[in-house]
Amino acid sequence: MMELLENKVAAVFAANGAIAREVSFALAQNGATVHLSGRNLAAVKQLATEINQVGGTAIAHQVDATNESEIDAFLTKVVAETGQLDIAFNGIGLRAHELQLGTPSTELPFEKFKEALEVSLGSQFLTSRAAAKHMIAAKSAGTIITLSASLSRIKMPFMAGITAACAGIEGMTRVLAAEFGRAGIKVTCLNATALVDTRTIQETQQLNAKTIGISAQALGEQMKQGYLLGKSPSAKDIGKLAVFLATDTGALLNSHVIDADFGVHSVI
Repeated sequence: MMELLENKVAAVFAANGAIAREVSFALAQNGATVHLSGRNLAAVKQLATEINQVGGTAIAHQVDATNESEIDAFLTKVVAETGQLDIAFNGIGLRAHELQLGTPSTELPFEKFKEALEVSLGSQFLTSRAAAKHMIAAKSAGTIITLSASLSRIKMPFMAGITAACAGIEGMTRVLAAEFGRAGIKVTCLNATALVDTRTIQETQQLNAKTIGISAQALGEQMKQGYLLGKSPSAKDIGKLAVFLATDTGALLNSHVIDADFGVHSVI
């Protein structure tokens, strides 16, 4: 069977996150050589070992995806060793408690509001433009996949900072697609809904439920009713979708924000 991403080289930032981990596995399982990066080198090495043990090809690197010089050095190394860069994905995100999710906007420290923008939106900008620069230099008509969340299009309280960051990532994706398309580079945004199998969403539900004054289980049931198929995707589902977006057929969705949610009742 032909592998969808045979002979492709991918760079994944913040690879230890729940979504980025599954994207990394899916890219490798479909034939790509995946260069994993993250601040915790030991954890990235463990992920690379797990991917290699099931027949994939993964190499670990220590990179802070908010540090421009580290990002550039990482991609310079990848291109120097392989001669190409075909796929870039950034799964960066902060924990719910780090962003003080669940805090009313009237009480949220402005520094925490800005932190969501600087880390999530800022990192996506840095990694996307660096990937484009190296793709252009290597003459790789590659694919850059950014990551946002359904907060950008639903009306959920106590999430001002991260919601603003997600909306910003989606707007930026369209701009970068317009710029980088001149070099044949595709830029697409994955808008992942609340993935109930991830620690971040479980923590967020607990914090929001506490603020509202209901149980986390009750809030989870309310959220579940919003899905047209009665369920939300898993992180593995998002990984598989990323593979499709990185293929030649996936280029049809260039510049678009892809709502990965099985369909929901309430969207903008």
